[in-house]
Amino acid sequence: MSECRFDFGFQIRMRWFPLGKSRPIGWLRAFQSPGEHILAKTSPSRKAPAKEAAGSEEFALRSLQQAHDANPRYAASDDQLLTFYEQMLLIRRFEEKAGQLYGLGLIGGFCHLYIGQEAVAVGLQSALDGDKDSVITGYRDHGHMLAYGIDPKAIMAELTGRGAGISRGKGGSMHMFSTDHKFYGGHGIVGAQVPLGAGLAFGHQYREDGGLCMAYFGDGAANQGQVYEAFNMAALWNLPVIFVVENNGYAMGTAVTRGSAETHFHRRGTAFRIPGISVNGMDVLEVRAAAEVAVAHVRAGKGPVLMELHTYRYRGHSMSDPAKYRTREEVQEMREKHDPIDAAKAELMKRGVSEDRLKEIEKQIRSRVNEAADFAENSPEPEMSELYTDVLVESY
Repeated sequence: MSECRFDFGFQIRMRWFPLGKSRPIGWLRAFQSPGEHILAKTSPSRKAPAKEAAGSEEFALRSLQQAHDANPRYAASDDQLLTFYEQMLLIRRFEEKAGQLYGLGLIGGFCHLYIGQEAVAVGLQSALDGDKDSVITGYRDHGHMLAYGIDPKAIMAELTGRGAGISRGKGGSMHMFSTDHKFYGGHGIVGAQVPLGAGLAFGHQYREDGGLCMAYFGDGAANQGQVYEAFNMAALWNLPVIFVVENNGYAMGTAVTRGSAETHFHRRGTAFRIPGISVNGMDVLEVRAAAEVAVAHVRAGKGPVLMELHTYRYRGHSMSDPAKYRTREEVQEMREKHDPIDAAKAELMKRGVSEDRLKEIEKQIRSRVNEAADFAENSPEPEMSELYTDVLVESY
């Protein structure tokens, strides 16, 4: 080995090795002074401590999966399970009505329904604190809003482009927001919400408000580069964020096995030392149990978690998708054998809840959804002056 030094007001020491001999350390070490860490000047901020680098014996990528597997189903009380059932049924009937209104021409543009995936949003968001935790998702967002307690009337009015909508009729199906409910969209660009979710998590950390962000994306978005930039930053800064992959198997119309080299999406955080959990997203109690594990990990200050929820959408990617990439028999089998609402209903009846009571709940929910549709149809469109609002930030 040879060595030389240069002095430019600061000292650089360079080393090189004879050909044929391996270098014992990375090439950047050639610029390292004794006892000095490479890029030592880039220290993390006070409110965003960096996660300890490689070598930590305490870090275990499978620790959360093992914790979930040990207790895979949430021990819900009868009242809790009934609430989950009601929320999932509300989402199902709301989305069915939205599909009808789209067919009548009352909803324009794109419309992505959540039918079949209800257990994911309900199970996960039931474990959050609505007063401090934030939620962000992609364009299949109606169910997430309903699961967070937002008024169906305001959502349906937004779908139909009315001034009474949650985004004053200017966002439509894909761009709904409610800062009052800490719901930050509704995003039409595939994967764009993931780095924004990391930013929301950084906001919770910076304000020290004890909140976390739940950032949803799909199996199609899981191949976006910005997703992994967000993973890296979230892990470096130990951000309080739960990344959720809603794996419905087909992205926009391509089977996961045809579009992804690694189809176990909960492993995608491995390179960033983010632990993952694989969950049956068609069972609301399994989803809630996994949410408990993930939320406890994040609230303990241990950094981000990546959850993969195996679910299924019964409708096409959007209302304009005929879904010819799968068979009717496959869809029918999922409906008959794995439907999350039917499973919750069966368990409630097994616990002694009468069929008459469940029929009454169904009746009440249908009435509530019809009221939301009537409200939307009878609400006026936005005033022309709304064209000039929300273009720039007017106040902080």
